[in-house]
Amino acid sequence: MLVASLNSLSPRLRFQFSKPKIENVAFRLHYQLTVTILLAFVILVCAREYFGDHIKCLSDQGVPDHVIQTYCFFMATFTIVRHYNESLLQGEFLPHPGVGPILATDETIHHTYYQWVPFVLFIQSICFYLPHYIWKTKEGGRIKALVDGLQYAGLALHDDDITVNGTTVPSKKTLENKLDSIRKDIILRLKISRTWSTWLVSMEVANLLHVMFQVWVINKFLNGAFMSLGPRVLETKDWSHIVDPLELVFPKVTKCIFHKYGPSGSIQQHDALCVMALNIIHEKIYTVLWFWLLFLFIVSLLAVIWRVISFFLYRRSLRFNEMMFRHVSNAKFNPYNVIRVVNGCEFADWLFLYYLAKNMQGFVFQALFVRLAEELEKRELPYDDQGTEEKGAEPILVGKVDIDDETMPLKRDKKSS
Repeated sequence: MLVASLNSLSPRLRFQFSKPKIENVAFRLHYQLTVTILLAFVILVCAREYFGDHIKCLSDQGVPDHVIQTYCFFMATFTIVRHYNESLLQGEFLPHPGVGPILATDETIHHTYYQWVPFVLFIQSICFYLPHYIWKTKEGGRIKALVDGLQYAGLALHDDDITVNGTTVPSKKTLENKLDSIRKDIILRLKISRTWSTWLVSMEVANLLHVMFQVWVINKFLNGAFMSLGPRVLETKDWSHIVDPLELVFPKVTKCIFHKYGPSGSIQQHDALCVMALNIIHEKIYTVLWFWLLFLFIVSLLAVIWRVISFFLYRRSLRFNEMMFRHVSNAKFNPYNVIRVVNGCEFADWLFLYYLAKNMQGFVFQALFVRLAEELEKRELPYDDQGTEEKGAEPILVGKVDIDDETMPLKRDKKSS
């Protein structure tokens, strides 16, 4: 008897204390984990006390050290392609990869990215957060406003509201009124709910396109070397060679040439050898970014594909709907109620209901689902005789409503309540 009572109460004891979930896992990876990773990289690059100066240059006595270092940092350093020769480096004919005597015909690689790394990483973190900011602004707290007050709905067993330490446990009547209010809000404001879902899907697609755009930007930033960085790292089996794939993109030692006038007015050339201390960090940062952005692209692509699959299945598969709603609410649904709700709404309405279920206790959403099914049964099915989907009939208005604020639930009319 006791076990049976506990089993019947267990759905009511699953409380919702976290913030409302208004996006999927792929969306959260963009504005939470990716932004955190990028900001951590910015802090790492700017931590000069751990890695020393960005650049240290060695030259003859003709130019002060601080002058040559400042010049080489702002005017960029370079390496020589001809001197990336493993055999010459192993034979100690060259001091460092890409560094050696330069001829007029030599191909050089200029390295200017290191000046902008912290700024680019910071701007990228803002860009990854931007879709979430837009979505949160357009969402306007609609889900939160609808489910607010239902956190303790599982304890709605009394006839009067109970307040304990500032927390209100709703009564049975309050819960019924809240569900009725949500039902009216959904039925009477379908246009706003569809806009809600449209913005959500748009931002999910924007996230996918944004990842592709960021890969293109980084590839341009690293002179076209970013796209092939990951495959090069995976193909390298022996990292004992002096010239590794990361050394080509992030050299530790580079060349710099400084020109100045001599005492008699002739131009003097000063050759400098520069140590790029932070490149040991830059190579790790962009290697991690390559694999992370690849993972993020795959997850974002799968999320968009899942949206497309959901669009084609939500009205064609009863089992799909039962599986989706049961997954988020842990409740069983009457197949006839599922059919009524699905036939009475469009995909945007269905998606809004899905996220509403993610933020409600199972038995609460189940009760709301039954009421919606009864209400939507009064409306015309959105199909014509040929089976072509048409716009559903306008909902039956119940009393007077206030639709001035699109982000908040409907204000119940005193006369109609």
